[in-house]
Amino acid sequence: MSRMTGKPMRERPLLRAFMRFPIYLYRARLGWLFGERFLMLSHTGRKSGIKRYVVLEVVNQDEENKIYYVAAAWGEKADWFQNILVTPEVTVQVKNRQYAAYAEKISPEAALENLWAYARKYPAAFTQLIKTILGESLPPDYETCQKMAEAIPLVALKTNIPA
Repeated sequence: MSRMTGKPMRERPLLRAFMRFPIYLYRARLGWLFGERFLMLSHTGRKSGIKRYVVLEVVNQDEENKIYYVAAAWGEKADWFQNILVTPEVTVQVKNRQYAAYAEKISPEAALENLWAYARKYPAAFTQLIKTILGESLPPDYETCQKMAEAIPLVALKTNIPA
């Protein structure tokens, strides 16, 4: 379902096409347009077993250990989040580089640390994210990050060698 309209995405074909457009750019080897702020996650459908794709914003990154942190902004019911709980072996594409990765939900405490880093780095984007997810206009401060860490799950995408 779309949070904006309350209708399933399949009933809103233009919205669905708009939301999926970045996937086509990544698949056309144009992922470099998004820099390292976004990534494409390839995951396996929990029911179908079919490869699925979603483009996600990187909340934080541990460059030394090659870990990307992403948020399930639509909550634990997001299809990609449900899929990685069943099959955590995924592929991550950043720019035009692909990595095999292991997806793991992180603790609320670790989520808080990563959200706080995001809020400090991108305060305007964080403020908009809060408004979209929580439906409130809140400042990009530590207290707001605590609310977010309790409201949405964060996932660590632990990459290893290029796929």
